[in-house]
Amino acid sequence: AHYGPIPPDGLVPCCHGDYRLLVEAYLRLSNRRGVAMDHTGSRYIGQRVNGRLEGKGTYILPTETKYIGEMKDGMFHGKGTLQFPSGSKYEGTWDCGIAIEGKYTFADGLEYKDDKWHYCDGYDRRFYTEICNGLKPAGISQRTNLDPPRPIPDGCYDCGDGFYNPQTRVVVDYKHRFLRNADDDEHEWIIRTCRKGWDEIVGFKPKA
Repeated sequence: AHYGPIPPDGLVPCCHGDYRLLVEAYLRLSNRRGVAMDHTGSRYIGQRVNGRLEGKGTYILPTETKYIGEMKDGMFHGKGTLQFPSGSKYEGTWDCGIAIEGKYTFADGLEYKDDKWHYCDGYDRRFYTEICNGLKPAGISQRTNLDPPRPIPDGCYDCGDGFYNPQTRVVVDYKHRFLRNADDDEHEWIIRTCRKGWDEIVGFKPKA
């Protein structure tokens, strides 16, 4: 599946992270024919053709993520939007369940740009809330886009739409409700880039 370019590794804080992994995770739950809804816990409200999910409708996953748009033969097809519980959304064009092109908007209104993505990098290190509201006085640091930072449970990571436990590989939302199981790609990305719930003393690292 194609979801467009993503920010370079390590340059985006967890709340504005790799949206592609999020979209992929929900597609694994939703990209099934309509007859499987009873088994997945999903719901559908909308048009049908010969009993199949087809036309315009709303497909609701067990996690309350919603797809609102066009369907064909039980799959996302045409124009449609994935609305995530966190408040973020992915507006795209779909072909038989695959996102061909689209735009991702984070919950706070920040839009991901395919080209010249300079969010929180060496070009401009400000968080989106700092861009909107201005920088704090000298000597007062803002560690995350959310200020004050959200407390993270022991042993977990904040992956942008919830907390991730690397031992169980389960992502729960911020109210500790199950969202999904992370695959290897998402696990590695979270471990490498997201804020963790503990301090780690790394000591002095001499230059090679």
